[in-house]
Amino acid sequence: MAYGLRFIRSAWPVASALALLLLLWQFGAAALDIPTYILPRPAEIFVTAIAKWPLLGDALTVTLIEAVGGFLLGAAIGIVLAVLMILVPPLEALLMPIAVVINAVPSIAFVPLVLLWFGLGMESKIAIGALAVVLVVLLNLLAGLKRPEADAINLMRSFGAGRIGILWRLQLPAAMPGLVTGLRVGLARSTIAVIVAEMMGAYSGIGQVIYQATGQVDYLTVWAAVFVASLGSLALYGVLVAIDRKLVWWR
Repeated sequence: MAYGLRFIRSAWPVASALALLLLLWQFGAAALDIPTYILPRPAEIFVTAIAKWPLLGDALTVTLIEAVGGFLLGAAIGIVLAVLMILVPPLEALLMPIAVVINAVPSIAFVPLVLLWFGLGMESKIAIGALAVVLVVLLNLLAGLKRPEADAINLMRSFGAGRIGILWRLQLPAAMPGLVTGLRVGLARSTIAVIVAEMMGAYSGIGQVIYQATGQVDYLTVWAAVFVASLGSLALYGVLVAIDRKLVWWR
């Protein structure tokens, strides 16, 4: 009950702002008589989303599976690399320049290669999603693991703690806020990368629906697909925020 009240108190400003934006959009577009193909009314988008929900729902399921799969894979790789760099410091000097060079190129630029290597199925979308996540999780977690001061680390060593014990009891708790930040950014990057990859080549997914609807000049379906994708991303983000509150409960 208390958690539900806290959720309502934290969610109502966002819900109110979103409702106000939709109302301004609805009545502003009508007052200015903006053509539907330029800026449809939210009511039209909502009706289209309901009418085409069988198509959009199936596409959203595929996209969310790919985005979550890429997010989990990329986060796991980033976490493992960060921990290894802390335990074996020479690895940071060896691997970090490579990671920075790869990240200097937008992950979307690798989509044609990933499609060529893994095909048009889910595997290629999960791979491109993971690529978009790895470095942001790696950098945030690595910065958090380095946060404890040398005096605290030396104090634990004086009590006989080894490198693994210091990592588990001191460095990881200190790194949790940074890790959660990296995960939040990584989830958004994974979703964007997957949708763009679907637009460039896929059997299904929200990105493919957007691509096909654009080719058919069906702009209401395009907007409805974007609307549904936004709701799906918002739901994933809400789950991540709930996990954040459990993991970093002291903030």
